[in-house]
Amino acid sequence: MSNEAFDAVDVIRTKRDGGQLSNDQIDWVIDAYTRGVVADEQMSALAMAIFLNGMSRAEIARWTDAMIRSGERMDFSSIIGPGKKIATADKHSTGGVGDKITLPLAPLVAVYGVAVPQLSGRGLGHTGGTLDKLEAIPGWQASISNERTIDILGSIGAVISAAGSGLAPADKKLYALRDTTSTVEAIPLIASSIMSKKIAEGTGSLVLDVKVGSGAFMKDIQQARELAEVMVGLGHDAGVTTSALLTNMDTPLGLTVGNACEVEESVEVLAGGGPADVVELTLELARVMLRNSGVDADPAEALKDGRAMDKWRQMISAQGGDPDAALPVARETHAVLAPQTGTLTRLDALSVGVASWRLGAGRARKEDAVQLAAGIKLHAKPGDTVTEGQPLITLMTDTPERFDRALQSLEDAWDINGQLSETSIILDRINA
Repeated sequence: MSNEAFDAVDVIRTKRDGGQLSNDQIDWVIDAYTRGVVADEQMSALAMAIFLNGMSRAEIARWTDAMIRSGERMDFSSIIGPGKKIATADKHSTGGVGDKITLPLAPLVAVYGVAVPQLSGRGLGHTGGTLDKLEAIPGWQASISNERTIDILGSIGAVISAAGSGLAPADKKLYALRDTTSTVEAIPLIASSIMSKKIAEGTGSLVLDVKVGSGAFMKDIQQARELAEVMVGLGHDAGVTTSALLTNMDTPLGLTVGNACEVEESVEVLAGGGPADVVELTLELARVMLRNSGVDADPAEALKDGRAMDKWRQMISAQGGDPDAALPVARETHAVLAPQTGTLTRLDALSVGVASWRLGAGRARKEDAVQLAAGIKLHAKPGDTVTEGQPLITLMTDTPERFDRALQSLEDAWDINGQLSETSIILDRINA
């Protein structure tokens, strides 16, 4: 006779038949799955039932809360800066191609006295990971203790690091399962996965960058808007000031896709230069983070006057990195030339992201290593004029046998002299 409060089969049946799970059922199933009492095949069946039948807002809120309670919660309320308590703000992106925004954003916001505890992840598939990028900097450490995190936040104001295994362990287990059972796209499961980690992280405010388009996880703006609204609601319910931007990911962000090359581009932004789209999105997210933290300031000034760069150097040094060290450079390059003269009207983010991944910049499985120097440099973006025979895209890798498969991914990646579509970066804003 089992001592368990519920039977997994009954919980699965409730959701399979379109019913609503009770708070007690949700609390039990998350806890029992974390303990290993509910088997992977049972959680797979429940995840598929959720995928097919959805969840109410109340169910999603309780599911998220149960995942938070499966582990530890970080508490940044004790952070004292020079003479006063500090507000904390964080940003989460749903992942894209060339999305290096966290790198310049964290130090930029920290300039204004708002602490940024940016717990980040690694890349999987065609979307890059912030930690992989920063590991291209010699000496930089992704894993630091909670005590060290709080120390750096108090003294410098920005940390980009790996989340400890203690945060929402139920999510880690369920995330791996969703990947292998074709239930990744379920909005209740995406929203609760992202928000359980972000709420457990203990930030005071949060801005979500929900990507839409070819290189994004969400291809359709209606779905992206629904996801953003659910996540903003979850944050609001948990007492975290939460806003979301829907942003365009049909075209890669910036002119580089990879690890070391994206760090280089981020440093250009911090030096007051860099590609216009990266600067625009960095500033827009910084404005929302500052506003949500009650700070009235124009972050563009800190990019111009060097304060953001100073903060970057302190942040990198605090985690063992050398901000002056040379970044890795790929041993082999291959230029793709423009086939005709005209206006570049389309450059597909997914094709470029897959090509970069195939060059070694990304990983197919969590265990895979990445090449820090592999990636892609773009010589033009939609709207730019290109000349026949001039480089359009440069591929970079240490293993030239990868070029063929990367080139296959780029076969239908661009149009010249086609219809130029709307290229605005910010598509919509959602506030609680």
